[in-house]
Amino acid sequence: MSSGRTHPGRYPLDARLVRRLVAGQFPRWRGLPVERFPSGGTVNAMYRLGDDMVVRLPLVEGGAGDVRAEREWLPRLAPLLPTAVPEVLGAGEPTEGYPWPWSVYRWLPGEIPEAGALAEPELLARDLAGFVAAMRDVALPDAPGAYRGGPLATLDGQTRAALDELSALPEEGVDCSALAAVWEDALRAPDWDGPPVWLHADLMPGNLLVDEGRLTAVIDFGCMGVGDPACDLLPAWDLLPATARKAFREALGVDDATWRRGRGRTLSQALIALPCYRRTNPAMAGNARHVIRAVLAEAD
Repeated sequence: MSSGRTHPGRYPLDARLVRRLVAGQFPRWRGLPVERFPSGGTVNAMYRLGDDMVVRLPLVEGGAGDVRAEREWLPRLAPLLPTAVPEVLGAGEPTEGYPWPWSVYRWLPGEIPEAGALAEPELLARDLAGFVAAMRDVALPDAPGAYRGGPLATLDGQTRAALDELSALPEEGVDCSALAAVWEDALRAPDWDGPPVWLHADLMPGNLLVDEGRLTAVIDFGCMGVGDPACDLLPAWDLLPATARKAFREALGVDDATWRRGRGRTLSQALIALPCYRRTNPAMAGNARHVIRAVLAEAD
């Protein structure tokens, strides 16, 4: 889903274009049904291809790098992780009518989890902790830097600008003073001084799949790379209730400084997303509001 990035001028995709791309580059799949899959994502569009595949295409130029990164790294990461991840079945290339690389993946079944409606929140918390721990244990060399994986202070300007925007939107009912205090507390937390670790770096609900309450797959690795382990604490506030949040933290053994940075990173992402998507992307805006409520409740 790759939230927190704004994307004017999205490429005009439709099922007819996707059918033409598939037929031209993968004749063996010519004639299979193609149907847009609804998603709150802002970087890529997804189209079901037959019963067991999905086509994922960038909507903006910045998504092209994500496609290339997934092709390079997912085959190497997959055997090291406890949870299913996307499997590239076909590497589509730019052609007349579409300017960027795109991919065909095996379809991964499951439902997107919904904050406040989790069937097994503490079990899901432990599943998520297991995935995050496995990512941290990856030792593949020459890793890219994760999107958002650098020092927290690099997000300060954008975060304060978003707070200023929200302060001018009284209808959102956001306590900007309280949120600014949480952000400043995160900035005071010591920076990560260990080696950078492997991260998914975008573990928001839209990039998770569950079945009967348990984590079955993690998708959209476009932000992956190495950096501050606090980046992968996102589910603590954007998905898990307070008791499951505690289980998640305990399972990972997160120290106080990393927890504060993780809360700050999650809050920053939500603050930037809300004014951007409040009228255009209900899923992203709703998730941002949930994060803000969760962060303020924990800070009380």
